[in-house]
Amino acid sequence: MNENKIQTKLQQALKQEFGFEDFKPGQAETLTSLVEGHSTLAILPTGTGKSLCYQLYGKFTHQRVLIISPLISLMQDQVEQMKYNGISQVVALNSKLTGQERDFVLHNLANYQFIFASPEILQNELIFNQIQRLQIGLLVVDEAHCIAKWGPDFRPDYLILGKIRQLLGQPLTLALTATATPDVEMAVKKQLRFEDDSQVIRYSIDRPNIFLNVEEVESEAAKIDRLLELVTTIQGPGLIYFSSKKKADEIVEFLSRKTSLRVAAYHADLNLEDRFSIQHQFIENQLDVICATSAFGMGVNKKDIRYVIHYHLPADLESYVQEIGRAGRDGQQSIAILLYVPGDESLQYTMQIDSAPQKNEIDYYYHHPELLKDLQDENHQFLKAFINTQISLPRLESFFTKHRQDKSAALNQMIAYIHTDQCKRQFILDAFKENRTVQHNEKCCQSGPVDVALLGLEKQEQAEPKSTIKMQDYRQVLAELFAQEK
Repeated sequence: MNENKIQTKLQQALKQEFGFEDFKPGQAETLTSLVEGHSTLAILPTGTGKSLCYQLYGKFTHQRVLIISPLISLMQDQVEQMKYNGISQVVALNSKLTGQERDFVLHNLANYQFIFASPEILQNELIFNQIQRLQIGLLVVDEAHCIAKWGPDFRPDYLILGKIRQLLGQPLTLALTATATPDVEMAVKKQLRFEDDSQVIRYSIDRPNIFLNVEEVESEAAKIDRLLELVTTIQGPGLIYFSSKKKADEIVEFLSRKTSLRVAAYHADLNLEDRFSIQHQFIENQLDVICATSAFGMGVNKKDIRYVIHYHLPADLESYVQEIGRAGRDGQQSIAILLYVPGDESLQYTMQIDSAPQKNEIDYYYHHPELLKDLQDENHQFLKAFINTQISLPRLESFFTKHRQDKSAALNQMIAYIHTDQCKRQFILDAFKENRTVQHNEKCCQSGPVDVALLGLEKQEQAEPKSTIKMQDYRQVLAELFAQEK
């Protein structure tokens, strides 16, 4: 089948399965590459519907799809969205399953067409043996930049995905991400052991409809005051990012007290039911603002977010680009605002120190690995995973030294973005090695307080807000979904 015929049939399938008339940028090229038999790395901006690529491929070819996802919350959100959209043969394999639930899923695994799995769960011999017995038509690595970024950062399990792919018989593979520098692209292809005929579909990370703004304020109190002014001035819906779950909760309480906005937090301390409830209220315009921590904000899937505000300094430019990409997915004018107090970087420096074991810890536990058995915090589990690979002590110490150097360099680049007096959009494109020049204009970027009226984003008088659906109502919906699955 030639390329034109493939694209015609894919267009028909898109209409039939999802009701869409046209593909978004990159979707058709990615699907065509897969149908032609090429493993593919698709680097597509946030909002271009990357998940549709593997969903439509599964429907189009009637083959089973295994999706490896780095975040349990993101995985669960995707599963529920697919069920909500009428795709019932979908399941998530992760550590949140009870023993009874896991037994049920494994006993019925062949009945599922779309199987989500965390990289850690694939190291469970019983589970992996069951998956090996299946015919996998497409292996998907979601958030593939984690191979280069989180793999040697917090997720050593991502480093074994190439081996996993080999043990599954080198199935056709789709790696998906919204951001990847050329170095990350090379790392992903190498780690996944892509064949020589593999394809890379790359679209610019630039989102011209998102105005880039950095505003420096003099103190934490001034930052809170400015945040209050922004959320009551800019038309919503809006998303505010935090590095701290505690601060996210505090701001929710503050905004609820000071404004009439309907506000909720969305982070790791929430259970699945509450995340499901809050996400759907936000999607259905029954909440105005979500205060999210960075990783769990990935599960918020809404096209008409008009602003993204960063209350805390992001750890690196890649994370920042991922997060602001949540705004304006409908193509309409939106804004990304980073509020900065001189010294904000100290929080990130502290988090860097806490994010990896120090040299004395590495040496101690390397010689006493049995002491790691009962330690459940992330750092010690991370260290345990690496020691179990039987890596040498000098190599392990060298690895963590480079880890700290890389994180420090990434944070310095983020600080340089804040302070540059050049075009901020051009700064980002240069950082990602995109060889093109931005035509700077009044809707591009700015340092300092922004006049949202000039962007057409000033809040308008509106009618009485709709009532918010109660959380327990959505819990009932979720319970019914789970009941249908069983």
